[in-house]
Amino acid sequence: MYRLLLFFMLASLVIEGCGSKQAPVRPQNQAERRALETSSYREHAELINKNGKNIGYIEVKESKEEGLDVHISASHLPPGASLGFHIYEKGTCKAPDFESAGGPFNPLNKEHGFNNPMGHHAGDLPNLEVGADGKVDVIMNAPQTSLTEGSRLNLLDKDGSAFIIHEHTDDYLTNPSGNSGARIACAPLAKSARRE
Repeated sequence: MYRLLLFFMLASLVIEGCGSKQAPVRPQNQAERRALETSSYREHAELINKNGKNIGYIEVKESKEEGLDVHISASHLPPGASLGFHIYEKGTCKAPDFESAGGPFNPLNKEHGFNNPMGHHAGDLPNLEVGADGKVDVIMNAPQTSLTEGSRLNLLDKDGSAFIIHEHTDDYLTNPSGNSGARIACAPLAKSARRE
């Protein structure tokens, strides 16, 4: 009798335990939120290094504030480095030197660098602060840029534009690229790269 009673107690505990446990439910809005954040960026460009290897991407959208917001997500960069980051005038990235991107994006004919008393290039961006893991994932604003057709600030003109990462820190003063050294990564932005 004692064994039978023990059996029924254990059986009821097992049945109750099974009934109360449910499989974890993924929040319904999690994937949607990620998709909405991604889809808010109109333009997308793959970022390649000097060996032609994909190391990340850059996305661009019109800012609610001014100009464009630029989202860069990259890996395999020099760990802990502060690297010059600029927009160049042509949407062509031929490795290994990326000279195919031409000169700085400078439709307003300014000098280079945020500390330059003569103003700065429209394509000057803040230095990228790379993590100890060689990764960076930031959003920055480029106020003197546009995606509006016909604007001289348009990054998507007939030959597009390119985002370039340099090997050294931009000093925010010296022409043409702040003594930031060689071009080590490039992302071509052109109408053909547009996400549909």
